[in-house]
Amino acid sequence: MTSPDAGPDGDPGGDPQEGPYAGHYVVCGGNALAHRLIEELIEHYEVPVVAVVPDLARDHAPQIGQLPGVVAVLEYGTVTAEALRAARVETARGIALVDGTDQENIHAALSAQGRNPGIRIVLRMFNQRLGEHIERLLPNCASLSGSATAAPAFANGALGRPNSVRVGDRYLYVAYDDDIQSNQICVVADRIDRQDLGRLRLLPETAGRAAEFIALARRTDSAGPLGAGHTDGDPAPVGPDALVPGGIAALQALTSEPPLHIPWWSRARWWLMDTLRFFTSARLRMLLIVAFSAVAAGAGVLWYFNGQLDWAVYLTLLDMAGAAQPDQQGVPVPGALWTRIAQVVITFCGITFVPVATAIVVDALATGRRGLPKAPGGGIRDHVVVVGLGNVGTRVAALVREAGVPVVCIERDPTSRGIAAVRALGLPVLVGDAPLEAQLRRARVQRSRALVAVTNDDATNLEAALEARAVRGEVRIVVRLFDDDFAHHVYATLGNVASRSVSYLSAPAFAAALMGREVLGTLSVFRHVLLIAELACDSGSGLVGLNLHDIEEPGGVRVIAVRLARRPEDYQWNYADRARRLLPGDHVVVAATRNGLARISTPVPTET
Repeated sequence: MTSPDAGPDGDPGGDPQEGPYAGHYVVCGGNALAHRLIEELIEHYEVPVVAVVPDLARDHAPQIGQLPGVVAVLEYGTVTAEALRAARVETARGIALVDGTDQENIHAALSAQGRNPGIRIVLRMFNQRLGEHIERLLPNCASLSGSATAAPAFANGALGRPNSVRVGDRYLYVAYDDDIQSNQICVVADRIDRQDLGRLRLLPETAGRAAEFIALARRTDSAGPLGAGHTDGDPAPVGPDALVPGGIAALQALTSEPPLHIPWWSRARWWLMDTLRFFTSARLRMLLIVAFSAVAAGAGVLWYFNGQLDWAVYLTLLDMAGAAQPDQQGVPVPGALWTRIAQVVITFCGITFVPVATAIVVDALATGRRGLPKAPGGGIRDHVVVVGLGNVGTRVAALVREAGVPVVCIERDPTSRGIAAVRALGLPVLVGDAPLEAQLRRARVQRSRALVAVTNDDATNLEAALEARAVRGEVRIVVRLFDDDFAHHVYATLGNVASRSVSYLSAPAFAAALMGREVLGTLSVFRHVLLIAELACDSGSGLVGLNLHDIEEPGGVRVIAVRLARRPEDYQWNYADRARRLLPGDHVVVAATRNGLARISTPVPTET
């Protein structure tokens, strides 16, 4: 589909400066991120958009073509020079490349910059290090990773801790009801009802800063905090899963990332199991367990009849080394029969340790290197099961592993690039198109702490959630769902399921970057997105001369910190002088909705 003014070869006719695409934004891609990004640009920034999709009939291209406000949808398999010419990149304000490989996106970015040196370029890059080099190479370019933006929300949801965004030396996160502390920065949501998320309000209007703290104080009596919507004597719900109508959420700040409380004995057990799985096979592990059990039983027999622990340990070590001395005939020995049996058992077990140790070394060198297939151990527990090893699933598995929690991955496509990536981390992967129920049982989901389903198919993710719920009803479940209505039904029906959308979490950051704004991170409040952004006060931002009252908007924007030009390293939280006019060089950190950030991110038109 092209513009009605297009020429016979698909190239728009007429003067490029007066063509139908002048002053527009180009989005290249037909995936879910491209779909959400175009919606963001049209609905919240109200700018014209030209879409370049690889196939008009596949993926999200049909839905993109039906969006009102899309100037044109062009079909090109790759973003070539012809595609850029047809999209009139010479007269465009910005271009977003959110599909294809990193190499293809870099090539298209260089071509676009060559045709329009002043164009704003936003790249979706999986390799973030490479993206940083491209940002330095192209002066007006931003490199983002949709999976890196969204993966922390999935990982933290699985670990049961809040997602956080780092601002300066603090980590911001969203706390609910009883978890809200007295040092909260601002209320970010109220009217929370898990059964009807349509009631929830983001950044609600308050009657001054003091009103927020007074409202929290009223919810506390001598017996402790009361759940929102409850009165004295009513039982208070516990945790975000028990929110009731009238619940609230607040923005909190910590000096370090929200901790993950794991008992030390669990960490020690995980470390021991990982070490054994790395150096030994299942048969060798079984042989070692039997041998050590026999040695321990023999040492106990020697201790029982000798009565001295140090002497029993000494004899056990000698017997294992094959240096045991036989009893003298006719010399009485306490418990002679049992001690002799114990010594014989310990000696033979010790003899077997030499070939077993050799087998371990050979096995580790031959088949135990990282990157080779490993099955989940039979003793694994308290782990996280990740279903789907695309870009998001790979990052989620890595983040959970960094937190020190065991991970088991499931992937149906044997050609997925994520399989090699997680195997390189030493994580067990189950590959194949076996029934999902069987795969989940092999992954020991019945002993797991959480399941994360992040395939590209909503139905598969829901199937994994329901299968895991059938095996173990109390397991924590985090699913990736694109459709909002579908997600709301899942929230209302399944009580222990959290839903996230990769495109919904990352598209606002891509849109803001396309407008030249820096989004530090996104915080999810159920299916809603709260953006944390830092805005620089310069001539093109429209912020110079405004005060904090002018910037803030109920339901849209809350200013949470200010960096003054004279003190650029100091973040002043809840800046007291709200009537002070912003000066060039100042920075403001805001918590904003998508509409709110779009309003303050709209560039000020220059006078001609």
